[in-house]
Amino acid sequence: MVELKYDSDRKSLAAVIIGEIDHHSAEGMRDKIDEAIYVFKPHKIILDFTSVSFMDSSGIGLIMGRYRTSRYHGGEVFVKVKDERIKKILSLSGIDKLVSIIGGKNEDNK
Repeated sequence: MVELKYDSDRKSLAAVIIGEIDHHSAEGMRDKIDEAIYVFKPHKIILDFTSVSFMDSSGIGLIMGRYRTSRYHGGEVFVKVKDERIKKILSLSGIDKLVSIIGGKNEDNK
């Protein structure tokens, strides 16, 4: 089971993902986040993965799609992580060269 929460102001949209990101959950999340991007038109998108307990390659796809959408509108994407395993997956995929990864064991995830 996965839960998705939003927090937005005029310039940013934070999508907080709670649970597991896999093939089954990613499609619905993509649609909901894209809808929020369309409504709020944020310059900064923060994908908050600090409460993600599991992620497969669908998480990479989720980030890539939001990156493409954001770049189309002149925005940028940040991925907030706490779990070092997820941070390593993001780094190995090369996604950290396209989006900013914030957090990790040596940083305070406020």
